[in-house]
Amino acid sequence: MKDLRIAVAIMNSPISETQANRDKMTGLIESASKQGAELICFPELNITGYTSREDIIQYAEPVPGPSTRLLIQTAKTENMVILAGMAEKDTKNRIYASHIIAKPDGTMGVYRKLHIAPPEKKIFTPGNTIPLFQIHDIHFGIQLCYDAHFPDLSTYMAAKGAHIIFFSHASPRGTSGQKFDSWMRHLPARAYDNSLFVIACNQTGDNKNGLVFPGVSMIISPSGEVLDSDTSGKEGLLIADLKAKDLNTVRNHKMRYFFPNRRPELYE
Repeated sequence: MKDLRIAVAIMNSPISETQANRDKMTGLIESASKQGAELICFPELNITGYTSREDIIQYAEPVPGPSTRLLIQTAKTENMVILAGMAEKDTKNRIYASHIIAKPDGTMGVYRKLHIAPPEKKIFTPGNTIPLFQIHDIHFGIQLCYDAHFPDLSTYMAAKGAHIIFFSHASPRGTSGQKFDSWMRHLPARAYDNSLFVIACNQTGDNKNGLVFPGVSMIISPSGEVLDSDTSGKEGLLIADLKAKDLNTVRNHKMRYFFPNRRPELYE
């Protein structure tokens, strides 16, 4: 992979304020662009806001739709890949927690959350595909919140060629420090076991629907070390350079790169 400058957003996303959320997101994208970022990642459902209540149904949008059109236009204008979250309603009125990948060339991808947490199951339908996406020669995957607790998903993405996995969250309760500590129990393992970069971010603040989110973001190297983090709880951007040498140092080391020595035939 080549070096890649990214922006990771912490954002407050109230339910029922889709237009305001989109406006705020556009401002953060413009700020990231001025700082040289080529890709920006937002938290889960940052456009529509997050809730596991039925309220979300009235704010869910089709894909393509108003929000995706805005994302594609902004990606073109700012020459940036945008990863942003929204509640998606399909033609059968099923609701998905989706993350949109909008590219400057006008193309778009969608990741639908695969693992639905127990409180969400009355509202959200799980996705059934595991796509990877690309910027330059870099392949990346996306996981949404509860997805992060299933190691097989990260292993599958690594086996398909992922260099980075973005973990976008709408994870409520606790302080930012407590959420950071919680993530430290499993996210460094996803990076270390699979020798890839892990990027994580969360919503922050009151969603005006009964939930309060602790803002936090972190960037973890392929050796499982935290390269940078933000536990201020405030809205804003974490800008970081993902360096090819950090990936190559691990993957070119015969004792530190475990992945090629797996024996998946035994596990079946």
